[in-house]
Amino acid sequence: MNNSLLIATGAALVLWGCGGSQKGDTAETTMVTPQLTQVWKTDTVFTGSESTLYDPSADVIYVSSGNTNAGDKDNDGFISVMNTDGTIRDLKWVEGNLHAPKGMALLDGKLYVTDIDEVKIIDVASATIEKTIAVEGAVFLNDVATDGQQVYFSDTRAGNIYALAADGSYTIISENAGVNGLECHDGHLFALDGEGLKKFSKDGEYTQEVINTDVTGGDGLVIINDSTFVASRWHGEIFFIRGNETTVLLDTQADESNTADIGFVPDQKLVIVPTFLKNEVAAYELAY
Repeated sequence: MNNSLLIATGAALVLWGCGGSQKGDTAETTMVTPQLTQVWKTDTVFTGSESTLYDPSADVIYVSSGNTNAGDKDNDGFISVMNTDGTIRDLKWVEGNLHAPKGMALLDGKLYVTDIDEVKIIDVASATIEKTIAVEGAVFLNDVATDGQQVYFSDTRAGNIYALAADGSYTIISENAGVNGLECHDGHLFALDGEGLKKFSKDGEYTQEVINTDVTGGDGLVIINDSTFVASRWHGEIFFIRGNETTVLLDTQADESNTADIGFVPDQKLVIVPTFLKNEVAAYELAY
């Protein structure tokens, strides 16, 4: 791992000169050492809280739970709705016909959720599962992402990334061992897998580029901009990636508190962390 930012933890700011000031024709711009500060944490009201997703149109956070036995079809899964201050609006907003829901993505008023070997499509307005798509050969479906037109989802144990069409058909677009976290930004798909963080581009076929090898086996992914990312590992680590620098933001492994599929509230710079086996959701303010 690149340790240059870790070594600098004793200094809060890094300063450099750039043009435009009245004194010596230079001005100072500051770069803050990235850090997380806990803002709130819920009670242990979830069961295997695995994924969080912020909905800017409603200013709420969705939470997928029921992952104590993450591969069992036991019908104990549910989706919750939370406010951004940590209060719970509806603990079991959608339940029934959900087993171990994991990743989520919103597109055109629908919430797409992976559930072991199926993708469930929830109509947000009516809070009902309106369609279930069985995925042939699926082993452990995990994260979901959308670029506003296309929905993508991953199968961690099979090592596949799928593209889902509007008619419910799907195709495997890439095979990547241990692939989990997905996110889209500026027309590109990004993925966390056993090799690190990858960027996918489509020009007829999908091509991939490895852009970070420090965070292998990652779970959740937040994209701040083209070169700035926040990534989590399930075991209890959250990383900040800026260019070629990687910083450990949070390590809760000693507390056996997981950091699963994280979400992000941009206006408040809140990283939303589902703690999985701790059955909580925590929020941390990100400074960077």
